Amino acid sequence: MSSVLYDVPGPKARRRSLIISIVGGLAILGGLVALVMFLAAPRVNAGGVEIPGMLDPSRWDIVLDRAFWRTVWRGLQGTLQMAGVAAVLAIAFGILLSMLRTARTAAVRIPAVIVLEFFRGMPVLLLMLFTLLVFSTGTYWAGVAALALYNGAIIGEALRAGVAALPKGQRESGLAIGLTPLQTRFLIEFPQAFRQMLPIIIAQLVVLLKDTSIAYIISYPELLGVLTKQAPTTFGSKYLYTFFFVTLFIYLAINLLLSWVARFLARRTASGARGGRGGRKAARVVAQLGGAGMTGASDPLNPPASPPTDGSGGTGR
Repeated sequence: MSSVLYDVPGPKARRRSLIISIVGGLAILGGLVALVMFLAAPRVNAGGVEIPGMLDPSRWDIVLDRAFWRTVWRGLQGTLQMAGVAAVLAIAFGILLSMLRTARTAAVRIPAVIVLEFFRGMPVLLLMLFTLLVFSTGTYWAGVAALALYNGAIIGEALRAGVAALPKGQRESGLAIGLTPLQTRFLIEFPQAFRQMLPIIIAQLVVLLKDTSIAYIISYPELLGVLTKQAPTTFGSKYLYTFFFVTLFIYLAINLLLSWVARFLARRTASGARGGRGGRKAARVVAQLGGAGMTGASDPLNPPASPPTDGSGGTGR
């Protein structure tokens, strides 16, 4: 028996797949057990003194201290403040770059390509150091500027690809009903490009959030810097591994939350009628097109009904 795309596995293949799955699962379980045992084992420091393992309760009693969580909150505030402002600026910069990148005039398009490739190729840390040393902006704005420029270049290229993937007829139809090129771009093309590229944009925002940890190198008090440089000085170096795991869990929690928001937005924008104010506005504009030029749209917003075939102007029933 075979399906359209591949042959249905036979008894031997299914048995082999089951054995490989069991062996793989046991190997992963064994690796986890070995990791837990390694973390729980006591250690001997350079002075010959035995210190408790990383899972020993004496290393985790710090989580009951309110002063510790005030320190965590201070670092988390620094991370969120930098990531939030940088994300807004990165999206705005990305929209600007995508518009300049798709301009018909070469005098505008070519410099935009050079700027985009420059910021996309520059390491974030170098951008932070360059901004800090040349403009003396302070550590916060140096981090914000570097994250916004780098991630804005990536988002701009994603939006350009999303606009380029749309059928040409949509832009032509917008111009045909009297919209200016700018109105056509914002009311018809960008809403659809945003929806198509939303997973990439959200993934890039997750990268932006994680890259805020680089700012600890320029002494900005973000989460990683506060918990690995300042907290051990205040609470003792024996909690260093605890601080590391707390930092890891916080970053994981924030990124999982962003992923959930991405899926929620994807469901909300799946239909133009439920796509919020921008989606409804775009849907109204597309509806005015009356279907002209919409043929071939990969993800149309409320596609118009099929035209009547009996010439009566009704539904043909």
